[in-house]
This record gives sequence, C-alpha cells and structure tokens, in this order.
Amino acid sequence: MRNDEADAVDARLGARLAELRTEHGWSLGELADRSGVSRSTLSRAERAETSPTASLLNRLCAVYGRTMSQLLSEVEAEPEAVVRSAGQPVWQDRASGFVRRAVSPPHPALRGELVEARLAPGADIAYDRPPVAGVEQHIWILEGALDVTEQDTEHHLRTGDCLRMRVWGPTRFRCAAAPEGVRYLLAVVRP
Repeated sequence: MRNDEADAVDARLGARLAELRTEHGWSLGELADRSGVSRSTLSRAERAETSPTASLLNRLCAVYGRTMSQLLSEVEAEPEAVVRSAGQPVWQDRASGFVRRAVSPPHPALRGELVEARLAPGADIAYDRPPVAGVEQHIWILEGALDVTEQDTEHHLRTGDCLRMRVWGPTRFRCAAAPEGVRYLLAVVRP
C-alpha cells in the first residue's frame, strides 16, 4: 500500500474510532479506563496523528464488541460478492511487521471472513483479549512457521498446519526468526 493510501485509511480509521466513542457517549478518559490505552494514544489515533498498532485496535475492538476486520471494513469500501485480488484491502502495522489482506472482508449477511496475514521475521504480537469473546479462528500456515499461544497453550505451526480455536482469552503470535517470515490464512467466524 502506498503511503498516501495508508494515510487515507488511517484518517478514515481515526474518524471512525472517534465516532464509536461518541456513539457510546464516552470521554477519552472513560475509553482509556475501559480499554487500558492512554488518553494521549487514543487522542492521537482518533486524529490520525499515528497509525494504530494491531494490539491497540484489538483493545478497542474488545471494548466496542467487534472484530478488527469489522472495524476496518467500516472504513473500507463495501465489498462486492467477488472480491478481486486488486480490490482486497491491505492494512499494516508498521511497528510490528504485521500485514493483513482482507481476502474476504466481513459482510453484513455473513459471519465469516478470510484474512491473509504476514509477519516479518522476529515479529511478536500479543493480544490481551479477543475482540469478540468466543470468536472462532482457523489459522492455516501457507509458508514459514508461527508460534501461537492461546491463554496458556503454545502451538508450534509449520507450513501446511492448521490451528482451530475459539478465543476466550489472551493470544500471542510469534514468527520465528526465519528469513522469509510467515504467511498464513486466518478464517474468522463471529459467534
């Protein structure tokens, strides 16, 4: 994604985050208390002064009761029935080396979605809670290796492996320091 495109997505995302907070009638302080994210970080994200990280978006999604894909789909164009490769929205967390392509973005009539994810070598992303309690995830490793920890159980996944889980607590995604990183398909099914 070009920088001007990324900046435009960040601007729409910031505006949507501000709208959600307003819809709930919360001040920045109240949202900070609910999410565990500082007021200054929330303010900077809402004003698009910074690109939010995956962990930050996960915390906000948990507070608002939606998946990250749902939130991102609210700032992206409504997908057609056939989503051409060139039209699949891409979002990246530059700080962690996480890139996500919405292969099959959320649709109001469907509960499932598909995401192609890439983690750079050495990337380590921890989520303190699921965006929606009980969300179902299927993680299929296309290339490379990925260590996934769900609550206290660690799974070492290699090319071709698939992890199926319902997410109720913290998760962590770590990419071994392989030169190519890891590419995987994530199927998400809302409860």
